[in-house]
Parts: sequence; C-alpha cells; structure tokens
Amino acid sequence: MLQDCCGVIPMVSVLQRVEWGVCSFFPHHCPKKEYGQSRMLKKNGFILRFSQFELTLQRIKSLFCRMMKIDDKTGLVLEGGGMRGVFTSGVLDAFMKHGVEFPYIVAVSAGACNGMSYVSRQPGRARYSNIDMMEKYDYISLRNLLTKGCIFDPDLLYDRLPNELFPFDFDTFFHSPTIYEMVVTNCRTGQAEYLSERHDPQRALDIVQASSSLPYVSKIVMVDGKPMLDGGIVDSIPVERAISQGYERNVVILTRNKGYRKTGRDRKIPHFFYRDYPRLRVMLSHRLESYNRQLELVEQLEREGKIVCIRPERPLEVDRIEKDVQKLERLYEEGFQMGERFLAL
Repeated sequence: MLQDCCGVIPMVSVLQRVEWGVCSFFPHHCPKKEYGQSRMLKKNGFILRFSQFELTLQRIKSLFCRMMKIDDKTGLVLEGGGMRGVFTSGVLDAFMKHGVEFPYIVAVSAGACNGMSYVSRQPGRARYSNIDMMEKYDYISLRNLLTKGCIFDPDLLYDRLPNELFPFDFDTFFHSPTIYEMVVTNCRTGQAEYLSERHDPQRALDIVQASSSLPYVSKIVMVDGKPMLDGGIVDSIPVERAISQGYERNVVILTRNKGYRKTGRDRKIPHFFYRDYPRLRVMLSHRLESYNRQLELVEQLEREGKIVCIRPERPLEVDRIEKDVQKLERLYEEGFQMGERFLAL
C-alpha cells in the first residue's frame, strides 16, 4: 500500500495514474490528451512518464514527497508544544477512526501524552484530558505552581485521570505491537533519553509525566532514580531518533505551521536556576537555536520526500499554556480535519 496526501491506495493504482498522465492527481492540468514532450523519472525501479508541458519538476517532486509507503519501516513522530498538542490529539483520533497504526512511535512532551492514548486505542481520551477537563477542572493555575510545584495539576493529570476519571487501558497499551518511546531530558547529563515501558503502569506514568514537565513551571520527576524533565528541552522533534532506529520513512505531526521559526535570541541561564544541574542549564541556554535547527532539518527531509508532515495550516492562536476552551476546540477540530484529509481517498 502507498500513503499519499489523499489516502491509502494500491501501488499499482498509483503507477497507473502516473503512467496515464497523472490526471487523477492533477485533473486541471490534463484537459486533453495533449501531453507534449514526455519526461521520465526513475523511482523504485519504475520508469514513470510525465508531461513536460503539464507538470513542472516541482510538482513531480511534490507528488513523491506526499507519497508514503506505510510498512514495518515507517515511523510516527509526535512533537510536543504544551496545549498546542490538542492539534495532535485531533490527528490521532482521525487515525484511530480509520484504524491506522504504526510499528514505531517516538513522542515528546504533550505528544507523549497524546501518543499513549493512541497506542492504547482510546479515541477521544486525549481530547477529554485537554479540553473537557480544562473546562471542568481548570487545571492550569499559579495556585498549582505554588502549592504543588507544577502549573499543571499533577495529581489530577497523572493520578485521578488515568485511574478514575478516564481510566487508561494499560492492558492494550502493554500488549500493543507498536514500539513506543517517550523522550525525556536527563537533568544531570543534559542529554535526551528515549524510554519505553511494557509492564509497570506507574513507571509508564512517571515517564510521560517527566516528558511533559516543562522547565521552570514543573517539578523535576525521578525516573529510575534519575532526575528528568521535558524531552523537548533537547529533542523537540525526534525525527533523527526514528531514523537512527531503522525507520527510513516517517510521518511527523507538528504543532507549528510551516515556515515557523522562533524569534529573539538565546540567553545564558542564571546559576540560581537548576544550580545542581549545570549541563541542563547549558541546554536551556540553547533551546531557541536547537529548535530552529530541528525545524530546518524537518523541512529539508520533507523536501527530499523522506518524511510527510501534518501540521496546522495557519499561525496558532493557542499558547503553550492555554486555558481558552474555544481556542482549544478549534485547534482540535483542525487537527481532526487534517488527519481526515491525510487519509481520505
């Protein structure tokens, strides 16, 4: 099977469409059978003939960039972004609606939270935690930061939610064939670590909490006796991790529109922040440069046809710490629609 922006369709069907003038993909470029001088492009052992008149080289490259063969070498990469992650939860709910699964997923921060509900096959759960619970419990507050050490209520999100309010299906999660890695930052080494858990519910919750613990407004979380924070400090878009694990093609769900770059400049973090973790301070001092560099890499891989990106189409109105339920709802719906569009025939 081949995955393109329009859906999952048989390889032979795609080759036939291309060989017969690419009219199925670009009908407005094929009003008649006047193909002009043909152009040949070799791809995966096939010789494809394109109309030089109707299709420019840029359109040909774009066509292949949007095709993706989903097999045992295809990974899924989930960016974080705090409450911007409701976009990801919308995309993943669309994927679950259509039964789409991946053999490997690597996720960071809010993406790790959304990814857990995707692997456990619980559609609507991430939406509930991000939107419905926000409206009911208002779980982002300075009071939480002062009384619990975290601006997001950790007791609600990592205890009551998975155990009482919307129980997490650990059985399905642990028995899933999907390899699921969550990115955390080791505060001692200042390096990213990629952790999985297949047996222990509490350790799984500790990992996802650590991956989602934003610096400055969250407590450090201990995992395996090591101090951990948000994986996005070091690896915000872990596509290189997916490639290093042997997943040559990847679908990447981003929470920023195409062309976005952080502005401003990095600043050295004062010693009174994380005074026991100098290597963490170094990484925090280079976050802007690191994130923009990863965005450049993502766009390069996308141009080369090695990844397919699903991202918001416009600049976001949702902040990293967003409490406006209507804004969150709109972003979720955009994500769901983008997921549907990606999969629709």
